Amino acid sequence: MKTKQRLLVISVLLTFLICTALILRSSLLKRDVEAAAIYWGMTGGKVYEVQQKLKQWGYYDGAIDGIYGAKTFEAVKKFQAKNGLAVDGVVGKQTAAAMGINLGATSGGGTSTPSRGGARGEGDVYLLAKAVHGEARGEPYIGKVAVAAVILNRVKDPRFPNTIAGVIYQPGAFTAVSDGQINLTPDEESLRAARDALNGWDPTYGAIYYYNPAKATSSWIWSRPVHIVIGKHHFAT
Repeated sequence: MKTKQRLLVISVLLTFLICTALILRSSLLKRDVEAAAIYWGMTGGKVYEVQQKLKQWGYYDGAIDGIYGAKTFEAVKKFQAKNGLAVDGVVGKQTAAAMGINLGATSGGGTSTPSRGGARGEGDVYLLAKAVHGEARGEPYIGKVAVAAVILNRVKDPRFPNTIAGVIYQPGAFTAVSDGQINLTPDEESLRAARDALNGWDPTYGAIYYYNPAKATSSWIWSRPVHIVIGKHHFAT
């Protein structure tokens, strides 16, 4: 009798452990699926990227604000329907591939909008590297770090948006956004430069503007006091 009771207890315990393991596995799989997608309620650089592309292609007429709300959701569905994708309003693997967006930089359910000067995730590192790659290809390494530093200096300055994505996608702020070079895949050097700037290296000593005098067309930018030249860029305050 005692043996039967012991076997029954063991059986119940094994069943409980198996059920717990299955629930945990299901939860982890769900988390991984969510991490590899951009969807309603998310904020940050990846959402900016989705909105910018959809607006460029005529699917989205809202503000490029980095907030995945109703307008972004509907625009994604229109894009999916037009391109023969599953129409669910979620930028998953197939939709992201069709848009040319790398989901690898999205982790933990997305990049949330940080406070001014606050902590940043890998999504911000990747977006900053994209801006560096688009703006400073061909510049010396220190020049790439300098461009990233200018963007971060603007994030800290109350005259500019308080997020990396907000600064980069501020209308007319950067040529790489206007001409689409922001969408190029950053190389390892650009990623390293972004991380170095995020870790505190500022070769510009606080500059919030830079320009190439051989290409600059704005008379206003020439009025800014230049305090350092790195590569082809003049850095100003």
